[in-house]
Amino acid sequence: MKSRKSSRETRPGQRKSSKRTWSNAGKKVVVKKKKQLSPEWPMRLNKYLAHAGIASRRGADELIRNGTVTVNGEVITEMGFKVNPDDEVRFGGQLIRPEKKVYVLLNKPKNYITTTKDERNRKTVMDLVSEPAKKYRIFPVGRLDRKTTGVLLLTNDGELAEKLLHPKNKVEKIYHVVLDRNLKQSDLQKIREGLKLSDGPIYVDDISYIKGAPHSEVGIKIHSGRNRIVRRIFEHLGYDVKKLDRVMFAGLSKKGLERGKWRYLSDREVNFLKML
Repeated sequence: MKSRKSSRETRPGQRKSSKRTWSNAGKKVVVKKKKQLSPEWPMRLNKYLAHAGIASRRGADELIRNGTVTVNGEVITEMGFKVNPDDEVRFGGQLIRPEKKVYVLLNKPKNYITTTKDERNRKTVMDLVSEPAKKYRIFPVGRLDRKTTGVLLLTNDGELAEKLLHPKNKVEKIYHVVLDRNLKQSDLQKIREGLKLSDGPIYVDDISYIKGAPHSEVGIKIHSGRNRIVRRIFEHLGYDVKKLDRVMFAGLSKKGLERGKWRYLSDREVNFLKML
């Protein structure tokens, strides 16, 4: 006959006690069990740096290779080096620790620079984010130029940022474009078929006139992350972009978010991004 399981047996997901009590001639003797590390430890140093919001894993590899990271006082340049939770890791002499992942959605207004700092003391998107989100080392995922408005993601999750920006993942962006004059049907068709710019061909995922608006307003869906690519597409055909608003990025919408305001992403939105 099978014996019944003890009611003290650890259930799935439940931590076992770190202490065990033995009886010794009527006296209780406490024997401490060796602390078990979670499956993610030991952790690769580049992942540790990414979790600390220092850089993406690829960027962290460069920092390690350049000798700017120390572990317990020793400079580490070895790729694949692993650390434990009690190791002292420093970057540029500053002690770092993995921090809570934070995901912020901002509806960027005009005349703000998409960077964490600006040498010319111009306004940056970080000026729009307040505490407590600002205390984390969040940074913009990609760039919107100073005049462009709309959806911008900021996070300290370097791995996710790298994933969203990598060309192979083809993350979609949707823009509302206002031109200085009506876009000719023939030019709209040229954009649909693809254009050859100075740095190579460019193809859009979709382009159409905005329903109920003048033909100077169009919506364009694109996954390319090349610099100023939307403006350059229209400039190539002789148009001047008067307004450029990103209405969607990687499935994230600015709907219900006023210009210049921000909010945290929901768990559902974060999980969606990680599944892309």
